[in-house]
Amino acid sequence: MRTDLTTGRGPSGDEQEELVMEQWVEAPTALAPPAPTADTAAPIVNGWAAGPAHLDAHGPSRALDNVVEIPALVEPPGQSGVGVVAPFDFALDRELWRWTPDDVSLYITRLPFVPVPVTVDMASALSDDGNVRRATRDLLVPEPLVVGYACASGSFVHGAAGERRLHAGILEAGAPAAVTTSGALVRALEALQARRVAVVTPYVDSVTERLLAFLSEHGVDTVSSVGLGLLNHIWKVTYSEVAQAVRDADRPDAQAVFISCTNVLTYDIIAPLERALGKPVIAANQVTMWSALAAIGRRAIGAGQRLVDATDRTAA
Repeated sequence: MRTDLTTGRGPSGDEQEELVMEQWVEAPTALAPPAPTADTAAPIVNGWAAGPAHLDAHGPSRALDNVVEIPALVEPPGQSGVGVVAPFDFALDRELWRWTPDDVSLYITRLPFVPVPVTVDMASALSDDGNVRRATRDLLVPEPLVVGYACASGSFVHGAAGERRLHAGILEAGAPAAVTTSGALVRALEALQARRVAVVTPYVDSVTERLLAFLSEHGVDTVSSVGLGLLNHIWKVTYSEVAQAVRDADRPDAQAVFISCTNVLTYDIIAPLERALGKPVIAANQVTMWSALAAIGRRAIGAGQRLVDATDRTAA
């Protein structure tokens, strides 16, 4: 135990703490706290004891610096579930959550790996009815209120009929409600009253052409399109690359611009691009989450995004 304290003064705070620790090691029983009195009893904060009163060089103190309040009687917020079936290479889970209210949980599962580049063949494989139904059944365990198929190319590659098959298959697998990215795109354009669009994709031309044909089936004219020609690693496309492609694709007669592929990051650039172009800019992840949340009566989170603002004017 320390014996080198200066005579004539009390121990400093640090010295006192060292003394207490040494005494605890040497004789822990000697430090048993005395019975509380009116002066030293622990204060009560919100129904919880704040711990023994602190001692300092000037006597007892009731500082509450270390109080931890535990709201034991408060229940955690309820959660509504949204199931998401995504391609095996989907890398942007975090982006989907950004449109999601705090009291909604996302349950995300992946489709089986397909060892081919991002081509029409991959899109066809991702739309396999059996795999999508199996993934949907897996998602039903936590009881989502809706299941969304989050893949643009997989939901437009076989045209309007293919999208309808996917939608029906999800429902037949047991989902209480269903959304696909391409079906959500059509509803978003209807909500925005846009019939002429400019299109940006990361795809090779053969895949982009399937998107334009899908839009045409729904009475939407594509006034221009820009494809980045990527066969892999689409999630690595930067905001600046997407923004430049949007500017290149835009035309005065386009009523909106659509950015395809759920593996393209877009959340932070949608509102700035809309302000710059003076028209709606919508994206695959955005329309998927907007439609899925609308299907359960909820509003997506997206400050300054025109599609989110249009939620009250449309039905899922």
